[in-house]
Amino acid sequence: MQTEPASQSDPAPADFAGQTARRLFHATRPKFFPASVLPVVAGTAWGVYTGGNFHVVLAVLALVATICVHAGANVLNDVGDESGGTDRQNSDRIYPYTGGSRFIQTGIMDASGMARLGISLLAVAAVAGLILIMLRGPVVLWFGLAGVLLAVLYSLGPVRLASIGLGELAVAVGFGVLPVVGAAWLQSGVVDLNAVMFSIPISAWVAAILLINEVPDIQADGTTGKRTLPVRLGNSGTAILYIAIHILALATTVHLAAVGLLPIVAPLIPALTLVLVFKAAAAIKTGVGDRDSMTAGIEATLGVHTIGSLWLAGLALFRIFWPG
Repeated sequence: MQTEPASQSDPAPADFAGQTARRLFHATRPKFFPASVLPVVAGTAWGVYTGGNFHVVLAVLALVATICVHAGANVLNDVGDESGGTDRQNSDRIYPYTGGSRFIQTGIMDASGMARLGISLLAVAAVAGLILIMLRGPVVLWFGLAGVLLAVLYSLGPVRLASIGLGELAVAVGFGVLPVVGAAWLQSGVVDLNAVMFSIPISAWVAAILLINEVPDIQADGTTGKRTLPVRLGNSGTAILYIAIHILALATTVHLAAVGLLPIVAPLIPALTLVLVFKAAAAIKTGVGDRDSMTAGIEATLGVHTIGSLWLAGLALFRIFWPG
């Protein structure tokens, strides 16, 4: 296996010498785990709000399954980008946010080891899913199959959704709609349009994370034929789409408040975070020409997702205790 020297910020084999568990954990890119944990938390809160009961075992199993699918997808994405040459071409990366884990490129793990890790994580998710099927019935199977399918097709196989400009849509469904609606259904036994509407802001925020993370990779992705949305739209077009995604999240919370599904204050936090959104959009326009601003924009986008998801979960819980 050909390796490349680690940059000043890239991980190195010496960082994980004799620390197998830590090495495997960091190979999964855990900085992004809130993107899978928080939708389950919010969906669980919504399900308790609409169904009236909290089933802790179901919630824990949903978290395990979703985190393992997310971790497996991250690892398999590194394998796919290595086979396509994208990560080796990526000199504009902002580690640890873009350009993958760098574990293959720096020789910490080889591609076959990463593939085995990714498949093992999906297997753990499948076991958690089977237990959920036994507890809640075959409907769980459809949520699980959809999630795993999106995780695999995102970066592997003949389709490679990320390479044809459908990565954001896949992430919005796989780390927004599915975990929110699925976690809500586990608690309430109900799948309806209200749950889907509740999931849309979270879906938008997680799609925005992927979108801004792809900006530093534009040159490498374009060179290797990975036609992501930023490659197709350019920096200015991506900035416009990034703002539009957050406006969609805000508009949905306005609707949820207007129809009485959430308290009237629901749009407050999504509106206030637009200050961060516009700063991040300005960084997207500049791109890697200003790495500090680009890094700050990525971190702000992660923060908007975290704050917004917790806000929605809190509002759903508020409705449980103060339903009026």
